Amino acid sequence: MTSSTKPAIVATDLRKSYGDKVVLDGIDLMITEGTIFALLGPNGAGKTTTVQILSTLVNADGGQARVFGHDLQRNPDAVRELIGVTGQFSAVDNLLTGRENLNLMADLRHLDKASGRRRTDELLDQFDLADAADKPVSTYSGGMRRRLDLAMTLVGEPRVIFLDEPTTGLDPRSRRAMWEIIRNLVAEGVTILLTTQYLEEADQLADRVAFLDHGRLIAEGTPRELKRLIPGGHVVLQFADQEGLASAARALPVASRDDAALTLQVPSDGGVGALRSLLDQLDRASITVAGLSVHTPDLDDVFLTLTGQPDTRAGRPDHERASAR
Repeated sequence: MTSSTKPAIVATDLRKSYGDKVVLDGIDLMITEGTIFALLGPNGAGKTTTVQILSTLVNADGGQARVFGHDLQRNPDAVRELIGVTGQFSAVDNLLTGRENLNLMADLRHLDKASGRRRTDELLDQFDLADAADKPVSTYSGGMRRRLDLAMTLVGEPRVIFLDEPTTGLDPRSRRAMWEIIRNLVAEGVTILLTTQYLEEADQLADRVAFLDHGRLIAEGTPRELKRLIPGGHVVLQFADQEGLASAARALPVASRDDAALTLQVPSDGGVGALRSLLDQLDRASITVAGLSVHTPDLDDVFLTLTGQPDTRAGRPDHERASAR
């Protein structure tokens, strides 16, 4: 698959309120075709509302949005033909088998009988559900239910998929299996808007990440760009002996020294330019480094710094908008 710069989703100044509660306060999004865009933020930040608006489930109070050029307000049916939605909770019918759930979705998508049954078989194989296809969904594990739920979303072969916290409640093995499915979909050209409470998930999957807080986008960029917004990155230099450590400590007075470990910790953003400059400085001083490791803030640190919260349960302060673009 060749990379694309074509926008799949463009939203401008989206606004939504319920009574006097402002849920979305004028957000802008541009999501490129064939990429994963992760929308992160505390509970109540507006993530699910954004998904509901972009998937035509609710109307915005203001602003505009297009999916592959189709206006959500003027042509919602055309948008619905292009999208699929997997919500926070599985939409499968526990009384039906996996195959029956998929066949039902094929009927709802108006596929003819032969095409529908063929698509069902393809998805059962793709999602490793063929052996359990004729068992009631009530007997499925949580991971199997989520795979079936996503498979049902794919019956109509959507070009855009909205995944609203798709791995919530899954064990680590099932979560990683879902990650692999998501990566494979993007490799086939599908565009994914992902909301998640797992910041590692966004770091692993997303091409771009946006933080939503109090109904406003407060930062957007690649995971690497966002991490570099936050101070605290450093490089750890390992030395073979005390003489090398002492020489490096004299050359790098800003570094923190650990004599027992024979290491220096040097503040750094971890960028290529900063590393090159550091190594050039050591080389000019004829100092040999035995080992080097780079430590940068993760998305948890970004989340904490930008929202003021270590998790999604506490209140949220206001912030000025930050951008890594």
